[in-house]
Amino acid sequence: MPLRVACQDCGTVLYEGAELKPPYEIISIFSGKCPKCGKKLSCIPTQIEIIPMELD
Repeated sequence: MPLRVACQDCGTVLYEGAELKPPYEIISIFSGKCPKCGKKLSCIPTQIEIIPMELD
């Protein structure tokens, strides 16, 4: 199942991939701040969206 993590302020995609990564690992890659807008990143999700995959 693909995973996408984005900044809640500007929408910049911080991680996208099939491998599930813990939030603290993704945040540490960017030293705790969004590389585009500079907002402090948090491990607490504010929005979760689950989109089902279409099967052929």
